[in-house]
Amino acid sequence: MTKHALTRNGLSLHEGLRTEISKRIAAGVYPGGEAIPSTSQLSDEFDVSPITVKRAVRDLQSAGMLTSVPGKGIFVKEQRRFVRALGDWMSSMEDARRVGFAPTLELLSISKEKITDPALAVLKPPQQSMLCVRKVIFADGTPIMYDSAYISADVPDQMVEEFGERFIVDVLRDHNVELTNMSLVIDAAPVSAGAQQVFAIPNGYPMLRRLYHIETNEPGFDVFGVVESPFDRLACSVSFPAERINPKR
Repeated sequence: MTKHALTRNGLSLHEGLRTEISKRIAAGVYPGGEAIPSTSQLSDEFDVSPITVKRAVRDLQSAGMLTSVPGKGIFVKEQRRFVRALGDWMSSMEDARRVGFAPTLELLSISKEKITDPALAVLKPPQQSMLCVRKVIFADGTPIMYDSAYISADVPDQMVEEFGERFIVDVLRDHNVELTNMSLVIDAAPVSAGAQQVFAIPNGYPMLRRLYHIETNEPGFDVFGVVESPFDRLACSVSFPAERINPKR
């Protein structure tokens, strides 16, 4: 096999390798969703040490171009980005399909616990134990949201079963629970331990985080929660009526 010599141009070896891998990703030599060659293969091709390869790969992982899948290898991350209107990110599956993607849900756990995430304190959640429903939301097979939702532990068993298969807001509506208001706090925060496993991204990776409080007309049926999404997979859009932009004087 002919070895590929890295062009130095003032770059260190790992920077040169990082640049070459980036070019191959952009050119489709390493397609999105596919594994790149192993560390030993890249080390041999470019005549560099495995440590140099790992440094280059680590830089590209931090940049969001590569992702590690335990036991399988290093893969090129799909660069498709889903843009959702700020108010409809928890809308029904049918609404989501109408705006261009087919969402699916994967239930991770349903447990009874207190809200301990300090970020949610801004929404003033109750102190008692609640029903926590953790899910991953996929768009066209790509995980885009890690959702931890808290609702009263006194909800009927039938509704609990449905929470594992559908969006909580859709379940509430179908059981004639009216949604009266939704509050959102959007910020950036390092990835949580749960989301880190779901998205296979490095510790400390910045995430788009949405804290929410959904109020209903049923006492004790309010929903509190946190949704995390990688910035390169999901973005939020918002539009304002003309009168909001150009108020009458």
